[in-house]
Amino acid sequence: MDQEQALRAEIRAFLATQDFTPHCDSWMSSHSPEFSRALGRRGWIGMTWPQRYGGAARTERERLVLVEELLAAGAPVAAHWFADRQIGPALLKHGTETQRAAYLPAITRGECFFAIGMSEPDSGSDLASVRTRAVPTGDGWRISGTKVWTSHAHRAHHLLALVRTSTGDTRHDGLSQLIVDLTAPGVQVRPIRSLDGDAHFAEVILDDVDVGPDALLGTEGRGWAQVTAELAYERSGPERFLSTAPLLWALARRTADPRLGGLFAELQTLRALATRVADALQRGEAPAIEAALVKDLGTRFESRVVDLARDLVPTEPDQHAGDDLARLLAEATLHGPDATLRGGTNEILRGIVARSLVA
Repeated sequence: MDQEQALRAEIRAFLATQDFTPHCDSWMSSHSPEFSRALGRRGWIGMTWPQRYGGAARTERERLVLVEELLAAGAPVAAHWFADRQIGPALLKHGTETQRAAYLPAITRGECFFAIGMSEPDSGSDLASVRTRAVPTGDGWRISGTKVWTSHAHRAHHLLALVRTSTGDTRHDGLSQLIVDLTAPGVQVRPIRSLDGDAHFAEVILDDVDVGPDALLGTEGRGWAQVTAELAYERSGPERFLSTAPLLWALARRTADPRLGGLFAELQTLRALATRVADALQRGEAPAIEAALVKDLGTRFESRVVDLARDLVPTEPDQHAGDDLARLLAEATLHGPDATLRGGTNEILRGIVARSLVA
């Protein structure tokens, strides 16, 4: 515990030296390769990974402390976020030594960014309906299809794509994960403009894109099992309940309304649940149910933060206002609609929890 408190103090001291404007949803909206490289120099990207791959071999709880502090500060962490959160653990679990050596050290330095290609047009949260196909060429794979709502693909170097490489008895059979160089011939990346005027998402069109045999992550046809284990990392982090933290802090500075107490109590409960997930990940488990709960409860909590801010403070949301509260309220409001969609809709997550109770 003393080690975690010392790390928290170190992170806060570092953040105090950095020049950035705090934003809500900073892990999605605030993209700064320079800030990511600064974190990399301190060993704060891939900090739980083995040192031989550039990591710091620290605990999942220590990583939780880091992520909490970065999100609470609204720091610009989007550039390295997905590589750090999901790609690294996937490579450590399923990758070859060649793949780990090629990507992990560069990720930890803040020099290699990944996008994650799961969602497709007309598929919603139904990943089993993936239609992007990869056929063997004798010298690797040829990929054709489209991925959409792919976070920061237009700013990333590589895409980890879920594709169909064969058919089987169920829709879950025959899925695989392939690493795609986003500068390769046949790749088109089209940014998607959001309500806030920026482009956080992109559409990725793969038109007969050739990749080598070393692009396969893990086992051919086992992509479904790999992806569902990976989702525990995607759904369980503090970003599921701290995206609106800068707005909550600004609100607390403006008013002492007793209803804030309820939000802070709820926040502590969510932090406790996220800590349990971190401990499970440290033990090598894949806490899919707990992760689904964090994501569902966390996004609903963030909506309540926005609603209370609207009730308590008579200010119009304004992205360009000099007033921090008005600006943060605008950001949280504009990003709110996709909070319950990304990483799986709340209805899908509740179905996962319900099925586990039946089982």
